[in-house]
Amino acid sequence: MKSNVGGIDRILRIVLGLVLIGLTVSGTIGVWGWVGAVLLGTGLMGWCPPYAIFGFSTCSMKK
Repeated sequence: MKSNVGGIDRILRIVLGLVLIGLTVSGTIGVWGWVGAVLLGTGLMGWCPPYAIFGFSTCSMKK
C-alpha cells in the first residue's frame, strides 16, 4: 500500500475521527458517530481505499 493521504488531510481525519468517537461515547450523537473510527484508521495508516480506487492522492510530490 502506497501512502495516498497527505499531512493536512491526515491531521484533519485524525482530529475529526477522535471528535466523532468522543461525541458518540458521550451520547451526544448516535451510532453514526462510529464513522469516526474509519476516519481515525485511514488517518493513522495514511492510506484511503477510495483514494486508491479513483487514483487520488493528497501527498506532496517528491522531486
